Amino acid sequence: MAWLESVGGIEEYEDVTLDAALVADLERAASGHAPRPIRFSTPTFKDYASTELKGCAKNSFPSFSITAGACGLNCDHCRAEILKPMLAATSPAMLDQKVRHLIATQDLQGFLLSGGSNKRNEIPYERFYPVVEKLKRDFPYLSIAIHTALTDEAGARAMEAAGVDTAMMDVIGADATIREVYHLDRPVADFEATLAALTATTMKVSPHIVVGLHYGRVLGEANALDIVSRYPVEALVLVVVMPFYAAPGLFQVPDAAEVGRIFGEARRRLHDRQVLLGCARPPGLHKRAVDAYAVMAGLDGIAFPADGVVGVARAIGRPFHQEHACCSIKIGAAPVAAPSRTCAA
Repeated sequence: MAWLESVGGIEEYEDVTLDAALVADLERAASGHAPRPIRFSTPTFKDYASTELKGCAKNSFPSFSITAGACGLNCDHCRAEILKPMLAATSPAMLDQKVRHLIATQDLQGFLLSGGSNKRNEIPYERFYPVVEKLKRDFPYLSIAIHTALTDEAGARAMEAAGVDTAMMDVIGADATIREVYHLDRPVADFEATLAALTATTMKVSPHIVVGLHYGRVLGEANALDIVSRYPVEALVLVVVMPFYAAPGLFQVPDAAEVGRIFGEARRRLHDRQVLLGCARPPGLHKRAVDAYAVMAGLDGIAFPADGVVGVARAIGRPFHQEHACCSIKIGAAPVAAPSRTCAA
C-alpha cells in the first residue's frame, strides 16, 4: 500500500491534506533502504501528552536561562517568548542550587543552558563555567547542552573545558534575515565561523536551521544547509518559525509542503548524520502535516510529536522509541552511565 493511502487511514490524519507529489517523492527516496529508527523526544521543560505518547512528570531534562526572560536582540520571530518556559538561573549559585535540588528530587539526567543574547548575539556564560565544571565533576553522568549564540575559538574552547557535551546554535543563510529579523549587524560568515569553532572541539555540535525565518518565507535555508554540510556536526536540528510569537500580521505560516521538501533535501545532503525536527513549529493541522513529512523524509527524531505521528511511523515501517530529553541529546549517551530512571518511556 502506498504511503499516502496508508497515512490516510490514520484517524488523526483524516482532516490533514498532504501533498501527494511530495509524499510520492519521499517514498521513492526511501525505497531500497532499510527503514531508519526514529526517536520521539519529549523533554521535560513543558507538559506534553498526545493520543499515543505521554510526557514524563519528572523534571529530568530542564532548560535554564541565565538571563531569565531578558534578551537584548528581541528578534521579530521570538520576542524572547522562547525563554519564558525555562527555569531562571541568573547567578552561578542559583544554577548550582537548582541543578542539585533537581538531581535529589526529580532524577535530573542533564540540562540545557540558555539565555537571551546581547546586541551582538552573544550570551555571557563565562561566570557560569566553574559551576558547570563542578557539577560535571560531581555528577559525571549529566548530559549538558548549551545554546552558544555566536562565539569564537576561545569561547568554544571554554565551553568544552567546562564539560559541556552538546553545543547548539542557529545557522542563518541570508544576510537580509540576520539584519531584518534578528536586528543584528553581523554577516552570514560570522555564523559559519562560530560553527567552525565549535566543530573544532570535542563537543557534539547540533546546529539549528529555522525554516521560514524570513517572515515565513524560505530564503536562506539552502545556503544554511550548504554551510552545515561542510562541517562534522553531530546532528542538524530543523525547526519551523512560529508566527504566534511575532507581532500580528508580521509573519506568514510557511507552507507545510515547502517545509517537507526542505526536510527531504536535508536528509539527502546529510545522509550520514542525524537530522532532527526540533520543538518549535506551528500547532494544529499544520504540525500534523509537517511531522508526517518529517517521518516520511527519514528524519531521525521529532520533539513533541503531533497526534497520529506514531501511527505514521508504523504505517511506513519505521521503528521508534521515546526519550525524555532534548532532541539533540540522548540521555545516558555519556561515557559514564547514569543511575536508573524511574520515568521510562
